[in-house]
Amino acid sequence: MSSDLFDAKAEKLRFSRAPLADRMRPRTIEEYVGQKHILGPGRLLRRSIEADRITSLILYGPPGTGKTTLARIIAGSTRSHFVTMNAVLAGVKDIRLAIQDAEDHLKHHHQRTILFIDEVHRFNKSQQDALLPHVENGTVTLIGATTENPYFEVIKALVSRSRVFELKSLTEEDLEGVVRAALSDAERGYGKRGVTIEPDALAHLVSTCNGDARSLLNALELAVETTDDLIITREVAEESIQKRAILYDKEGDAHFDTISAFIKSLRGSDPDASMYWMGRMLYAGEDPKFIIRRMLIFAAEDIGLADPRAVQVAVSCAQAFEYVGLPEGRYHLAECCLYLATAPKSNTTGSFFEALKFVENEQTGDVPNHLKDGSRDAKGLGHGEGYLYPHSFRNNYVPQQYLPEDMLGTYFYHPSDVGYERTIQERLNYLRSRDDEKDIVRRVNRYKDAPGDSPSEKSSESE
Repeated sequence: MSSDLFDAKAEKLRFSRAPLADRMRPRTIEEYVGQKHILGPGRLLRRSIEADRITSLILYGPPGTGKTTLARIIAGSTRSHFVTMNAVLAGVKDIRLAIQDAEDHLKHHHQRTILFIDEVHRFNKSQQDALLPHVENGTVTLIGATTENPYFEVIKALVSRSRVFELKSLTEEDLEGVVRAALSDAERGYGKRGVTIEPDALAHLVSTCNGDARSLLNALELAVETTDDLIITREVAEESIQKRAILYDKEGDAHFDTISAFIKSLRGSDPDASMYWMGRMLYAGEDPKFIIRRMLIFAAEDIGLADPRAVQVAVSCAQAFEYVGLPEGRYHLAECCLYLATAPKSNTTGSFFEALKFVENEQTGDVPNHLKDGSRDAKGLGHGEGYLYPHSFRNNYVPQQYLPEDMLGTYFYHPSDVGYERTIQERLNYLRSRDDEKDIVRRVNRYKDAPGDSPSEKSSESE
């Protein structure tokens, strides 16, 4: 009895000293905040929890959105044996022990096991492979939690055997409710201390935590515990959470999603959105040279000849940034961003890949004789014979076949009618209209390449 009393006191002491975020963790699905799209009344996941019919699932979302909390709620509501594991600390040996434990519970207690793995994306392929057969045969029901896209970070076999539920950042309304609950809860929060928070202080904490309830509660706890007053002012709030937390891992989803939003905003000619996404990347600590490289690519890929100066501007800004660096170099990043966003767009440089695809898939023809290098063997083999030097003709142009023999009339490049390409389009339309003349020149060159002394001689022989 005394041992049980001592354990109870120790547990009560541990709970009282636990961080506010841990003490305020929801214990039931009714207390759970946010994620109505998957946990609202009648939703599949909620029905599964309430009926204790959980199947293997993966909870995917940013930090502080309640993945681990949801797993604990499931643990508290299920009749199954519940085992937790952290992928950062666990190895294949730990997986085997957990599987053995699950098999024993199934055999001796006729009880299934739910295995919760936090940060499941941290498991390497061999660890995930070791887990797979036991998920397949039902020895364990897997609940995985991850901040990374499971379709990229978890092996396909595990993903295909699980339902993926995406948790989203909490809304401002959700977060305000979290703060009010912490300040009013007498058992787990600050309800007995009569703490109040000014509206602008609450607004600052909510807007700065970036949808992360844990970050919000940590800041609130710091504010309460480091001030003698019972009123949390804006100044105290700012000191407690000094910099807006941006979810951004340079090798994670946030990185790829943000650069994708940036490029798509540039392509969509929205300078405001483009600067916003670039600002988010720089604020989060992204390497400016990475952003510059992407803008250099964009200038050729998405603007191209619609505005040939775009590449020049991008290169110049890249060079200027090398000289200046941060923080003033942000002016050059901004100038490049604004120029690219407002420039006319064309993706016709992609026509190169059409030509490359043609080369890969079609039988390539010989280089026409008149295009061959005549500087080495013009006398012996006649290479280069029949070539017409464009600068010797009016407007520096003469109809001539430059593609292999069987490709006359094949076009890869189709200029748009935007920006400078409109001028190119008009010129190319005129030049391509003279393909009949090219064909005449081509046939004359074929006669010259064939056995015999001249076209007229070959003609008379055929007659």
